[in-house]
Amino acid sequence: MDNIAANPCIIGWAHSRFGKLDDAPDTEALIGLVARAAIEDAGLDPADIDAVFLGQFNGGFVRQDFPASLVFQAVPELRFKPATRYENACATGSAAIHGALDFLGAKRGRFTLVVGVEKMTATPGARIGEILLSASHLKTEGEVPAGFAGIFGRIAESYFQRHGDQSDALAAIAAKNHANGVDNPYAQMRKDLGYAFCRAESEKNPFVAPPLKRTDCSLVSDGAAALVIASGEAAAGFTRAVRFRATAQVNDFLPMASRDIIKFEGAAQAWRQALATAQLGLDDLSLVETHDCFTIAELIEYEAMGLVPEGQGARAVLEGWTAKDGRLPVNRSGGLKAKGHPIGATGVSMHVLTAMQLTGEAGDMQLSRADRAGVFNMGGAAVANYVSILERAG
Repeated sequence: MDNIAANPCIIGWAHSRFGKLDDAPDTEALIGLVARAAIEDAGLDPADIDAVFLGQFNGGFVRQDFPASLVFQAVPELRFKPATRYENACATGSAAIHGALDFLGAKRGRFTLVVGVEKMTATPGARIGEILLSASHLKTEGEVPAGFAGIFGRIAESYFQRHGDQSDALAAIAAKNHANGVDNPYAQMRKDLGYAFCRAESEKNPFVAPPLKRTDCSLVSDGAAALVIASGEAAAGFTRAVRFRATAQVNDFLPMASRDIIKFEGAAQAWRQALATAQLGLDDLSLVETHDCFTIAELIEYEAMGLVPEGQGARAVLEGWTAKDGRLPVNRSGGLKAKGHPIGATGVSMHVLTAMQLTGEAGDMQLSRADRAGVFNMGGAAVANYVSILERAG
């Protein structure tokens, strides 16, 4: 990216509430909550959109597959435009964003619509666990108890064995993100649970996959989010724009046994690549939205992004570095922990909420300083790793 000013920009967005959305009974209805709204937010007509990129994991959550053209049901004026579905586990939303960026980089069009969506809550609990576990290496990890929580329970156990018991830090991460979620009108859980509740095992906070308790695990959610992304040239005429200063995608081995699972090496590589391309350091960022599917993930991600050395992730949260008034606020939105985690929507949501911060439109979530930000969206157990460095354009 030699000419950063010419990079693609986010110029519009929309975001549904996350949670159990009975008023949106299927994927099609969820798409309808955000697709046209994002185009209107950008100040465009549907005719201006050159292509549609839709992220949905599905994996069996809903019977309807092949969802890309469902966007046309919400915005029929888009009929005959190219529309493609993307999937990369929990990083599905970012995969769709990268599809749009590639389209714009190839100069195939000027304006793209990206939609991320997932309908999860209509699926029985046991089946949800099976579907999520399919994002692991089933040959070697398919019998792990407690589904994907069990995968991250194993990661937490390994981290504890190497670096000591981190239960205080995990509880602090959960408490921080739930407190932040109170300020997010889209969040599934807007309740400040407090550190003491998150730290103690109880009837309301039992172990799910020791050492992880319920408060260490993200929520099963329905939801959708959408972005309009313009080429750098097309965005030049917009006074409200958020530029992709840099992006990176790094994939790692799928089996945990093929790597040192507590290092998140793919995430670290993605952060290094993105920051190098952006010609920035972590200290140049005002905030980070990171993929806290489980609290242990956020802890290790502090190390992967370079905030603290390996094995010292606890310092970042226990010393207040990642609080909303800390040196690098992390997950001011409440993160996946409080906001919810409708898989296909998550990566798009993270970019929407970051764009809101950078344009001063984050309402009660707004930070006093918000000029550059990092977004980290992860698929599987640090398998698909996406980093975006975003900044206000102009």
